[in-house]
Amino acid sequence: MPKFSLALVGLALSLLPSAGQAADKFTFEDYFAGRTEAVGSFSAINGVKRTFTVDLTGKWDGKTLTLREDFVFDDGTKDRKTWRFTKTSPTTYSGTREDVIGETTVRLNGAVARFNYLVYLSPETQGNKVRFWDKMVLRQDGTVLNTALVTKFGIPVAKTTVEFRKPGYSHKTASR
Repeated sequence: MPKFSLALVGLALSLLPSAGQAADKFTFEDYFAGRTEAVGSFSAINGVKRTFTVDLTGKWDGKTLTLREDFVFDDGTKDRKTWRFTKTSPTTYSGTREDVIGETTVRLNGAVARFNYLVYLSPETQGNKVRFWDKMVLRQDGTVLNTALVTKFGIPVAKTTVEFRKPGYSHKTASR
C-alpha cells in the first residue's frame, strides 16, 4: 500500500506545471492580450489609502503589447493609462507609459516579472517624483499578483497591491 500511495503522489506531482513551464506561460503578450480585470489598493505613509478596480485591454501585434488600463477609484474618480511593452528577448520587455519618465526594462524569471520606473504623481506640474518597484507573480490559480513598493529619494513612502485575473474568474478581492 505505501508503494501505491507513493506512486499516486509521484503521478500527481508529474502533472503539476514545472518551473520551466511556468516561465513559458508567463509572458505579457499571452497573459494580458484581450481583456483582463484587476482590483487593487494603494496606501502611503501619510495615511492616504485608495482602492480601485481596473479594466485592461491588451493588443499584441507580434512585437509590442499595447495595454490600456481604465481605473475607477473608490471615490469615483477615473483615470486611463496606456503601457507599451516591446519584447526585446524571450524574457525581457522595454516599457513606456505616458506618465513614466523614460523607459523601464521588464525582466521575467520563471513565474515572476520585475521592473521599476519613475513617475510624476503630479504630471501637470512635474511634481512629486517617485519610483515604483514592481514584482508580478503568476500564481497557480491563474491570477497575477502585483506588489509594488513606492520610494522617494530611496525611502519607502507607499505600497500598492493589484490582483489581475481574466474575466469570469470567481476570486473576489485582491490580497491586501
